[in-house]
Amino acid sequence: MSKDIDGRRRVVIEGVKPQINGGQFAIKRAVGESVVVKANVFGDGHDLVRAEVLYRRRSEDDWTVREMQHVVNDEWTARFEVDSVGEYVYTVRAWIDHFATWQSDLGKRHEAGQDVRVPLKIGAEMLRDAARCAEPADAAKLNAWAETLEAAQDVEVAVELARSKELTDVAGEYPDRSLATMYEPELRIRVDRPRAVFSAWYEFFPRSFGADGRHGTFRDCERMLAEIAGMGFDVVYLPPIHPIGQVNRKGKNNATVCTPTDPGSPWAIGSAEGGHKAIDPLLGSMDDFQRFVEKAKGHGLEVAMDVAFQCAPDHPYIQAHPEWFRWRPDGTVQFAENPPKKYEDILPLNFESKQWQALWEELHSVVQFWIDQGIRMFRVDNPHTKPLAFWQWLIEGIRKDHPDVLFLAEAFTRPKVMQYLAKAGFNQSYTYFTWRNSKWELEQYIRDLTQTEVGEYLRPNFWPNTPDILPQYLQCGGRAAFIVRLVLAATLSASYGIYGPAFELCVSEAIEGREEYFNSEKYEIKQWDWNQPGNIRAVIERVNRIRRQNPALQTIRNIQLYGIDNESLLCYGKSTEDQSNVIVTVVNLDPHHRQSGWIQLPLDAFQIDPRQTYLMDDLLTGDKFIWQGQSNYVELDPRVMPAHILCMRKRLRRETDFDYFM
Repeated sequence: MSKDIDGRRRVVIEGVKPQINGGQFAIKRAVGESVVVKANVFGDGHDLVRAEVLYRRRSEDDWTVREMQHVVNDEWTARFEVDSVGEYVYTVRAWIDHFATWQSDLGKRHEAGQDVRVPLKIGAEMLRDAARCAEPADAAKLNAWAETLEAAQDVEVAVELARSKELTDVAGEYPDRSLATMYEPELRIRVDRPRAVFSAWYEFFPRSFGADGRHGTFRDCERMLAEIAGMGFDVVYLPPIHPIGQVNRKGKNNATVCTPTDPGSPWAIGSAEGGHKAIDPLLGSMDDFQRFVEKAKGHGLEVAMDVAFQCAPDHPYIQAHPEWFRWRPDGTVQFAENPPKKYEDILPLNFESKQWQALWEELHSVVQFWIDQGIRMFRVDNPHTKPLAFWQWLIEGIRKDHPDVLFLAEAFTRPKVMQYLAKAGFNQSYTYFTWRNSKWELEQYIRDLTQTEVGEYLRPNFWPNTPDILPQYLQCGGRAAFIVRLVLAATLSASYGIYGPAFELCVSEAIEGREEYFNSEKYEIKQWDWNQPGNIRAVIERVNRIRRQNPALQTIRNIQLYGIDNESLLCYGKSTEDQSNVIVTVVNLDPHHRQSGWIQLPLDAFQIDPRQTYLMDDLLTGDKFIWQGQSNYVELDPRVMPAHILCMRKRLRRETDFDYFM
């Protein structure tokens, strides 16, 4: 018999949730969020069991304990909140609760008319055992009760005392855990700052904001910060700001031949002027960049940098570290390909190099370099084309010294790969939202993201467009389509982003037969007129203000899909845990035609009597609707506004006396 087994431990703990890959990876939370732990806990026979959740910060030794509550059958649950950035661990502990079993059996025996004087003496011994480890005041109570039970001068009084709430509560503070079962392994929680959960990103090309069409600088872009903050964004994301390669530089619309005035793609990183730790001189100096970051902070904006681990053919790495690249038989370096696509201006790094460790260390130093310049958010380009183990190593290494750093994975790839990147440490992930257009597609996708294990580790960041992607829906839907996708992105997910100013100006001209911008800004300098007729800047500002003012919209975990009898209408809601803020969003997915339907709302969940009227306040338009009952009519004309963002209020004292639902 194994010496590691103690056959006296009679409780089994299994099915502990949440956990990822048997505890291999951490679940994700942000400061202030809760963790709901569930487990199957049971023992042999009819004895009662007791279970607890234990949690602590990884750096601490002492556990915080939360009592688990029995739900049904052998299912137990408990909730706790995390309050600081870093890593936590948690587990479940359970044991046979001999005292509770004794109390229960005592009651049954007494009600059956049996002699309970001996059971009372057994209970007295249990109370004395508890008193030995109790605080002095509690120990005195426990010993006094033990004497009363043992004497049992009045059995009725003794039984009533034995089952009293005060005795139960005090004795329950000092349980005998000597034969408790502890669930293994300890499970992990990665706790991030709140921006990992709730954020609004604005992407733009700094070079397009110079005066009179010249190449823009960081100094030029400082004037944009007030405009971006005014629209309600809190993250400014910049495409790569490094020197752009001259060799094989791409021209307009990705042409393989460029003119002397073509600026090239920012993702073709590196030239004689430097590589991943340098700034394109046309954008300014390092001092200019640091000034831009500080100016952004002054507007409540955080700057996110692009991490693209790839090189232009004239990147300094080519000469200094040829071993980090694949060389072809003709003596040239293998450029990037995704057949039939070719990226002649980009060379992928060879992660199968015999010098892979030196390569990893260098790339780690790149991220560390920009952290030293004040950057705490990184959007990572195509992480699925690099080894998954590399990202886990890199992110864990960075977090040891900088737990506040956040990484967004731009990985439009297969689901399992995207999910693994999230498990490996990415705080947020691009998603398939960009191509989910129909009601069925959107509902299924939201369920996948929020009602499965995926919701424990993958935080979606919804992007309606990117410099690489102009979806067909936006190509064909007109201005209403851009508003539809804005509302969906901003209210379905708690984090979203847009590539602007193309998005707010409703730019829809694409390369024929492809989901790519015609005359893409990736390959040329644009001159944008933010005040162009038909822009949706005011709508964006309103939506972002609604998000900030309504805490229900600041998470994706609380989303509920509601029934509506029209396949062109999508209805969903979010509410705070205490129901003090309830938002119901209805979106017309048809950008060309008016659509109507009947919504079904679960009034019981909102504690509203079906006979009672309640106000739905449209935060988008200012319109107000008085509703009654579970079923209510909506009609949305995309030429006016293709969506409702409704804040629920309930009647207080008079039919006309409304207040926010609380």
